[in-house]
Amino acid sequence: MGETDAVVPLAEGLRCGELDPLDVLDRLARCFDAREEEVRAWVPEPGRFDRLRRQARELLARYPDPRNRPPLFGVPVGCKDVFRVDGFATGAGSRLPPEELAGPEAASVALLRAAGALILGKTVSTEFAYFAPGPTGNPHRPSHTPGGSSSGSAAAVAAGLSPLTLGTQTIGSITRPAAFCGVVGYKPSYDRIPRDGVIPLAPSLDHVGPFATDVAGARLAASVLCSDFRPATGDDQLPVLGVPEGPYLDRAAGIGLDHFHQVCDRLAGTGYRIERVRAFAAIAEIEARHSLIVAAEAARVHQGWFDRYRHLYHAKTVELVERGRSISDADLSAAVLGREKLRQELTRTMDDHGIDLWVAPSAPGPAPAGLESTGDPAMNLPWSQAGLPTLGMPSGTDPTGMPLGLQLAARWWQDEALLAWGERLQGDLA
Repeated sequence: MGETDAVVPLAEGLRCGELDPLDVLDRLARCFDAREEEVRAWVPEPGRFDRLRRQARELLARYPDPRNRPPLFGVPVGCKDVFRVDGFATGAGSRLPPEELAGPEAASVALLRAAGALILGKTVSTEFAYFAPGPTGNPHRPSHTPGGSSSGSAAAVAAGLSPLTLGTQTIGSITRPAAFCGVVGYKPSYDRIPRDGVIPLAPSLDHVGPFATDVAGARLAASVLCSDFRPATGDDQLPVLGVPEGPYLDRAAGIGLDHFHQVCDRLAGTGYRIERVRAFAAIAEIEARHSLIVAAEAARVHQGWFDRYRHLYHAKTVELVERGRSISDADLSAAVLGREKLRQELTRTMDDHGIDLWVAPSAPGPAPAGLESTGDPAMNLPWSQAGLPTLGMPSGTDPTGMPLGLQLAARWWQDEALLAWGERLQGDLA
């Protein structure tokens, strides 16, 4: 899409009439012709652009006066194939009959439509947003994974096939693919963006969030998607950045950790105060608790489907569901209580050290070669469990040119501050 692939200038141009949505779709169609066969970010849809052009004309007829156009007027948006979207089958990256997964449109998709967005289609998801990968390759090197489970959503933005997409994160499925593909991924505070109409993996841990080319685009999407969103204003003071030293950070040892320390040095040289504190001392316990919740809740979500269609599930998902069936309700309830405890511990550490934002690598390193694995979500797991809002942004490349990312985490429900500070940080890193 060239110079219009950033969400904010695209949205502003479409709203004020400087850009024609039909011209934007024509450019996007040419990009699909050039890249989609290799990247494979999308669930195939015959006649995709005929449909989109018809819907764009309907949108223009509904909003002829630019002064009355909604914030995402004519902006093309992709939706991970775990979102129910009117007019589209929902497959959730699986071989189950789509009618089994049908239901009312996802609340987040309805919010995007109400804001004027055009739904480009469904992006590829791993099976049921777990670890069984789909066909999508990394746009920077298609023989490498784009990450998962929001594989297609991250790759579509990175390849210029959509300026904005929706994904989900239960362990690391927004932040990790954003890092591997070199784009921005925003995971809100737990339940800040509605989950209704999304095929769940583990409801106590599932988050809905957008991908965009930059933080400004994620911030615009958040203003539409987040409940009670109030843009942060008036604070020019640099945030104090907390580095969670200890066994958690050691999981990124190697390229990812070396790069992260270099990024911290750059930020310190720009004037940011860096506080290095011990955190996640019990990371093995946190990871075990997360694994228990995901397995137990996935088993309960899939109980009926699995009994009828076990033979259609990928072996990785079969193992998850069968493991979850052996977990008692009492053990699950105890594990779920640990989310709040972890959130309180992190908040208390922030208070004690005057930390505004946590910073950490988005992933242990660049996207691994091959498409059989979607990579290690270890850097993202504790933030997902605590439900704190996170923002992943590009921070550089490895020696071979593959993207690397920086992950920011803010206090509970402080998404507006996270996005405002993230936009500044992105500018300073650039």
